[in-house]
Amino acid sequence: MEGFLFQATIYLAATVVAVPIASRLGLGSVLGYLAAGIVIGPILGLVGHHETQDLQHFAEFGVVMMLFLIGLELEPRALWDMRHRLLGLGGLQIASTVAAVYVVSHYALGQSVNVSIALGMIFALSSTAIVLQTLTEKGLMQTNGGRSAFSVLLTQDIAVIPFLILLPLLGTASTWGFSPDGSIAQSAGDHSQVSLVEGLPGWGVALMTLGAVAVIIFAGTFLTRPLFRHIHAAKLRELYTAVALFIVVGIALLMLAVGLSPALGTFLAGVVLANTEFRHELESDIEPFKGLLLGLFFITVGAGINFGLLFDRPANIIALVVSLVLLKGILLFLIATIFGLRRRQRMLFTLSLAQAGEFGFVLVSFALQLNVLTQQLGETVLLVVALSMLFTPLLFILYDYLSKKMNDTGPDIPHDEVDDPQQVIIAGIGRFGQVVNRLVQSSGFQTTVLDSDLATIQLMRKFGFKGFFGDPTRPEMLHAAGLDDAKVLVVALDDRAAANKLVKYARSKRPDITIISRAHDRLHVYELYQAGADKIVREMFDSSLRAGRYVLESMGLSDFEASELEFAFFRHDRASLRELAELWDPAVPVSENTAYLERSKVLDKELETALVQQLDQAREKKSA
Repeated sequence: MEGFLFQATIYLAATVVAVPIASRLGLGSVLGYLAAGIVIGPILGLVGHHETQDLQHFAEFGVVMMLFLIGLELEPRALWDMRHRLLGLGGLQIASTVAAVYVVSHYALGQSVNVSIALGMIFALSSTAIVLQTLTEKGLMQTNGGRSAFSVLLTQDIAVIPFLILLPLLGTASTWGFSPDGSIAQSAGDHSQVSLVEGLPGWGVALMTLGAVAVIIFAGTFLTRPLFRHIHAAKLRELYTAVALFIVVGIALLMLAVGLSPALGTFLAGVVLANTEFRHELESDIEPFKGLLLGLFFITVGAGINFGLLFDRPANIIALVVSLVLLKGILLFLIATIFGLRRRQRMLFTLSLAQAGEFGFVLVSFALQLNVLTQQLGETVLLVVALSMLFTPLLFILYDYLSKKMNDTGPDIPHDEVDDPQQVIIAGIGRFGQVVNRLVQSSGFQTTVLDSDLATIQLMRKFGFKGFFGDPTRPEMLHAAGLDDAKVLVVALDDRAAANKLVKYARSKRPDITIISRAHDRLHVYELYQAGADKIVREMFDSSLRAGRYVLESMGLSDFEASELEFAFFRHDRASLRELAELWDPAVPVSENTAYLERSKVLDKELETALVQQLDQAREKKSA
């Protein structure tokens, strides 16, 4: 018991220390878990190899839970709508990478056919956790390159299922075999495992396997609703967690009993349950277990990495890592070119996916259990996967450097020519810009709409709205849209840096134009104010005010009183923002700006006083 508590303390302490540091440095949680494992394993030697292996078998259940959650998020209809990107971009990336790694491994490095195929599947995957987090943090998720990378990552996550099914066919340590009478028999030493197919002929195994899949689909479709209604009647929160774990564990056991991967069954169950009303309940119940077990899995991977290989053969290992990144980068670049991504987006797509991924650890662990890979080769592959993931931040730094050196003026997707400039220019036609455009046009005024997303412009045209494809931050595009004669410029861009750049340029060229800009938060308001915007609208401010008014009405205030308080808050907040904008210094963090903090405290007290006075006045008006 004491030994278990000691090991648990080490793993939890390493997690608590390493993961927040990695996240703060922008490296992501996966690299944080790996770093924690490396520190307590190879560096400090606090955990041994045998303890790590024993714990890893338990932690691998986190992978099963993750695939269940992936299935829950993949609604069949959404998958069908994305079929062109999934099968095109994603399918081509996986197929080409598996083929290229197979050729290099088999013909250049002399590995066997089975090993080369396994290596191809391992290295075809990229790091979903690191790439998605970095794209989101840098505001690149909504770009063409970001969405294309997401499609490939989604395809890779789905491809893990067939990879896990194919790996046992490549191994030499199968626990199943044929008896002399043609029936399926389990190898010695494995009889503790529940089996539903032992002793069955081949056709019986096939029927039993199909029956297990049918049971999962049937139960997910018809039995989950009665089960959850039964649980709901007990009104005990912990029973929902118990049911969620029962579903995952039970399906994993069923899949093992018929000789299939537990991940396949749980993924299938997740897809079946994706359209039910219990989807979010299951996600919230499973997510904590998945996060802890998956984090534990990555820690054990880090603890088991043999860095002695790196020190013994540093040139060989680094050459393998660089070769992998270059090989995947070349293939990704060609695929991006085939699918018409522009220069900057093509570079983002290429550099963001050129590393190996966390699912590679899962496949390597599985391949070692099946004797597909030798222990030495498996340790080498683990080291290459880990090092390539560590290079990911450097690849994004390279993208930032290259993107500043290039522009997307290539001929592959030419910008539209604005043939009818209007007095109102709307830059950006997302959720914010669409509402502004519809209101202005419905009131009888014409607008010139610009957006750099071709698909959005094409969709607008299908609904009868006129828009032009082009980058609003490009000076020539902005002048072609009528900046020299326009009265109003509405900046509704998602990218806050691009919005600041556009406002600053427009103000420098047209000091008299009215610039109305969308802001993401208070700090963005200050940036836009310094850039020269006249009217700044925080995207969540008005809706939050309306929600606050509803709260006041629900607490007993009359509609008039709540409306008066809402308007008083609005007036005071606008005045405070303008005053604090003068004190805001972009070079000094707000938490260290003494003048800003002191004035903010005073304004908060003035707001409380103003609201009390406003409520008293409203009640006096009402009584009079």
